[in-house]
This record gives sequence, C-alpha cells and structure tokens, in this order.
Amino acid sequence: MRAPTHVVVRFIDDNREEFGVEPIIRALSATNAKIALSTYYAYKSRPESSRSIRDRQLRKALRAIYDDNYSCYGARKLWAEVNRRGDFGHLARCTVERLMALEGIRGIRRRKKKPSTRSAAPDNCPVDLVERDFCVDAPNRLWVADITYIPTRVGWVYASFVLDACTREIVGWQITNHMRPSLAKDALEMALSARVRAGEDVSGLIHHSDRGVQYRSVVYGETLAQSQVIASVGSRGDSYDNAMAEALNSVFKAELIDRRTWPGLRDVLVATSTWVGWYNNRRVHSALAYRSPCEAHQEYTAANTQAA
Repeated sequence: MRAPTHVVVRFIDDNREEFGVEPIIRALSATNAKIALSTYYAYKSRPESSRSIRDRQLRKALRAIYDDNYSCYGARKLWAEVNRRGDFGHLARCTVERLMALEGIRGIRRRKKKPSTRSAAPDNCPVDLVERDFCVDAPNRLWVADITYIPTRVGWVYASFVLDACTREIVGWQITNHMRPSLAKDALEMALSARVRAGEDVSGLIHHSDRGVQYRSVVYGETLAQSQVIASVGSRGDSYDNAMAEALNSVFKAELIDRRTWPGLRDVLVATSTWVGWYNNRRVHSALAYRSPCEAHQEYTAANTQAA
C-alpha cells in the first residue's frame, strides 16, 4: 500500500535540513513511500487546506497537553482534556487517536506490581471492613494505604502513600530508605494533619491496608485510635483486597519511577513531591469524570456547603 502523499511530504520536511530533499527522495524511491521531486514541490506550492491547518493546530495542542502532563496521557485522557478546554469545540475520540498517531504520541503502560510489604501474622488483625468494595460517596470515609519499593544507585528506598478512595487524592505520603513503621506512620500523620488544618472531621473514617508489619505496629494503631480512625485489613497475600492502593503504586511507578535511573533518596523525594502535586491538582481521572482529585474534593465541598 502506498503511503499518503501528505505523510511522505511531512517526512521529507522533517528531515530536509539534515539530509536535503533530493537525497531523501532517492532513498524513498525503493519503498512504498516513493514520490517524484515534481510531485513534492507541486504539493508544497498548494495552499494549505482548512483541515490541514486545523490538524496542525490540534497536533500542537495535543503535544502541549501531553508534554505538560509527564508525557503519560493516552487517547482517553488527551481526548477528555482537549475537549474540557474547549478550544476546538467537541472532538471525536477517533480524531484525537488519528492525530496522536501522526504526532507519535503514546500513553504510558503499567507494569505488573510486585509484592511490596512483609505480612504480619494473621492473629489479632482487624477484620476486612472493605471486602473489595472501594466505592464511597464522600471524602474522608475510606482511605487506602500501601508501600512500594524504588531502586536507586545506592540501594532501595521506599514510598508510602495514603489515598482517599472517593476523590483519589493522595492525602499523605513519605519516602525513606528504611521499612520501619515510621515510614507508614509519617504518611498517615501527614494525611491526618492536612485534614485537621482544613477543618475536616475524620472520626469514623475507615483506614484500609494489607497486613504489612508497618500497618500492624503498635505505634501505627495508636495513631489511628487517637484520631478515631477505624482500621481494616485485607486477607493475607491477596492483592485484590487492597487493589486501589496497589493501583496507585502502579501509576506512580509507570508515570515517574520506571522512566529513569535514580541516584538516591533525595532525588526520589524531590521528584515525588512534584509528581504528587501534579497528580492531586492536575491529573485527570476517568473515575472522576476526567476531573483532578482536588477538583472533585472542592466540588463536593462546595455542593455540600450550599446544601447546608
């Protein structure tokens, strides 16, 4: 099948400064993208069509959105975001997919997650109050927590996250070079302190985790109890029982960690701080009707303030 003329012309234009027009055309003569020199110049002399102009503008807009969001958005998120901005009216998803292909844009693919915490003995563990149902209708009803490993040039570091199941907001996090209980406790205390400063009540909130020893430690249990937060744990060794928290770890790895080599703890810490800010304030989620976690939280708060 012959390559479309406009695709061949664009390829030549993209490479003409380095190789020259005629050498490229000679090289293409033995392929399905061959084109006559006269055809190339005739095509270039035509006035640009309105569709071509619009496609060029759209490609520039899609590239800007993609580059501005950790180069990780796929077709669904790019389609939702460009339509949300409204600069080009309502675009069909197939249009976005076509232009993404021309621009060489691809979404990030996640890798399968490896187990990340050592399980405590099953004795005296809180019951599973979630039972794989992470659907809640308000913030501060259910938080999920987990820990993941990060390789660096000087050894492993560890990330602990606390996620609000309603808004998908990362409410607390910590990065350290050890797996002591304080890793998880510091992330939890960040989450609790932020809610206190915002004047939000967390009493009765369910905190769900796996059976990692960090979450079953005495100091962690005391921190939960002091804020009247109810502990819940999943079944031992079953990743589905903490699927939402593990999904966040997978996103964190795919969008940030797995894309470069990390010198050490400080580098991971600084990059994670920036990523969490972007994730909470700008990253759109399909489960939130393509809003960011902070937008979802603010809209919930505004709606309930008006109702009151």
